[in-house]
Amino acid sequence: MEVTDIIKAENLIYKRTPLLTENILSYCPGCGHGTVHRLIMETIEEMGIQSQTIGVAPVGCSVLAYQFMDIDMQQAAHGRAPAVATGIKRVMPEKFVFTYQGDGDLAAIGTAETIHACNRGENITIIFINNGIYGMTGGQMAPTTLAGMVTSTSPYGRNTAMMGNPIKMTELVAQLPGTYYVTRQAVHTPAAVRKCKKAIRKAFENQKLNKGVSFVEVVSNCNSGWKMTPNQANIWMEENMFPFYPLGDIKVPEDSL
Repeated sequence: MEVTDIIKAENLIYKRTPLLTENILSYCPGCGHGTVHRLIMETIEEMGIQSQTIGVAPVGCSVLAYQFMDIDMQQAAHGRAPAVATGIKRVMPEKFVFTYQGDGDLAAIGTAETIHACNRGENITIIFINNGIYGMTGGQMAPTTLAGMVTSTSPYGRNTAMMGNPIKMTELVAQLPGTYYVTRQAVHTPAAVRKCKKAIRKAFENQKLNKGVSFVEVVSNCNSGWKMTPNQANIWMEENMFPFYPLGDIKVPEDSL
């Protein structure tokens, strides 16, 4: 190895994983989706399981994932990703199977599929992006929209007496016997990104154990839906989302304590 090559290697801070396609990310500037995409693909690359991994992306911003992830992908109908992932995993149990879903998908039209897959203990990984809003379709109120939060369909703020309370899906599925590892993370700072990647890696590694669902929620922003700049959205997220959706592990396997 040439001296210049050694210097370049020592100074390398970051490089793009080849498991992300050459397609330019189409997400809004400041959105967390692109960062989570990168973390998932870096994890798959580091584990050496590109040819063994199958991702399932349903409707919403999540549906774009197959354009950017250089792995086998299967699109699912709105909310049905856990059901599709269940079928794939049962037919090919040796594969690493994950779903990539937003809150409007996983916690609304897909509530039943999510709950039952988690209750059955399917040996899959569920990646859940929670930005408290329907980001792709116009910024409507979602099941995870905070009380008092303004959206296009709650212009005066979410009225819980009329519209119900926001649902904490992660705490809910943690109570089910079929979930093995349940955690809530974020990707708005370098430290948060490192913790989130560690959680995603653990969720994929757990599939080798065949002990149930690993569920990783990522609280993210939707600066376009929230009508804020990316920086304002991150600050608002820290001040409003995190108190209601606190970060950290919620259910950790007893054998890892």
